[in-house]
Amino acid sequence: MKRIAMLSTHGYFDPRPILGATDTGGQVVYVLELAKALARRWKYKVDIFTRNFEGRLPEEDVNEDVRVVRIAAGSDEFIRKEELLPVLDELAENMARYIDQKGFKYDIYHSHYWDAGYVAMKVAEMKGQWFVHTSHSLGAWKQERFRDVPGAEELFRFEERIAQERVIFSKARGITVTSEAERENYRRLYDFVSEDMVTIPPGVDVEVYRPLKEGEEDRPTGLPGKYILALARIDHNKGFDLLIHSFALLARKYPDLHLVIGGGSKDPKQPEIDLKNELREIARGYELEDRVLMPGYVPDELMAPYYRGAEVFVLSSRFEPFGMTAIEAMACGTPVVVTSLGGIRTFLTDSRDAMIVNPKEREKLALAMDRILENTQVSSTLVEQGLKTVYDRFTWEAIAGQHLDFFESLA
Repeated sequence: MKRIAMLSTHGYFDPRPILGATDTGGQVVYVLELAKALARRWKYKVDIFTRNFEGRLPEEDVNEDVRVVRIAAGSDEFIRKEELLPVLDELAENMARYIDQKGFKYDIYHSHYWDAGYVAMKVAEMKGQWFVHTSHSLGAWKQERFRDVPGAEELFRFEERIAQERVIFSKARGITVTSEAERENYRRLYDFVSEDMVTIPPGVDVEVYRPLKEGEEDRPTGLPGKYILALARIDHNKGFDLLIHSFALLARKYPDLHLVIGGGSKDPKQPEIDLKNELREIARGYELEDRVLMPGYVPDELMAPYYRGAEVFVLSSRFEPFGMTAIEAMACGTPVVVTSLGGIRTFLTDSRDAMIVNPKEREKLALAMDRILENTQVSSTLVEQGLKTVYDRFTWEAIAGQHLDFFESLA
């Protein structure tokens, strides 16, 4: 049985992740689903290494072939991903020691995000092996987007992160990117070009995210009968404020329409609470506080029903490396509007399988939503073509196969 070590070191990584918790979002889903597909289709054993904290179990099974392995480093407290660098050397040493104690031999080390890339680089060097890296997000790209935001450098530590990313990119045997736009950002922002870089998008679990079958009833959600949906962790980058401003332009035309901003953690910390309060103030300014709903954390079993119940799903991010929630919504048969400031745009065709718009352009975002709400032909086309795109390009089995082809080409 062949064995792969994946590394995703920040956030709350669980077999059933609490999406919306701090530093816990689409990347966790990506790593879990890729690992499960590699095990299911190609019979790999996959260990996913992350940092242990808050007295969590050192090992947890995802299934019989995939495990989450938590390695202690630093204190037992949660550490934001921007502040992890001081404990990463210890994490690498403890991970290498764990591998020695277990007597494991990994065929591939595959890191996700720069902090895990740092650890994989150190561990692979100790073991005399190589690693493959997936950034998911680039520090220089985020820095570019936050250039005019006061305090951003102190909060996100861009220069520190970018310096480490440059080393990781130079040491990785191969790199996967989720879009051609991301590949271009490697070249433009890091002056990094490599023949051992391949574009592989994220995937979607089409057994979970799918339209209802004939006669099948959905789980009750408690949401209004007619709503626009956005679903993500509560973060300024997700552009929920931009979406509320655009929704205000539609509110009078559709008096029964609500905006549902789903997501967030089970136990919100102060930054999340503060941002929600800011969003409520924006809604209150338009006298829409009763029509802009923020139900908070959405459990796994309600994710697909949330998508299926929506008239439109909107990905309104100021920037987004990819945007997996939009693919999940498409897989559920829901028409989507996606940001033109994200990697997902390169896989979709405007007005065919999605509406693509800059969320900072208030009137254009409102018009895109309005076209779907008003014109059933537009909506039907987006649903039909969206489903076709998902099944042609975004199943996890297809994505896992592309990864294995890439790994084998490097070997």
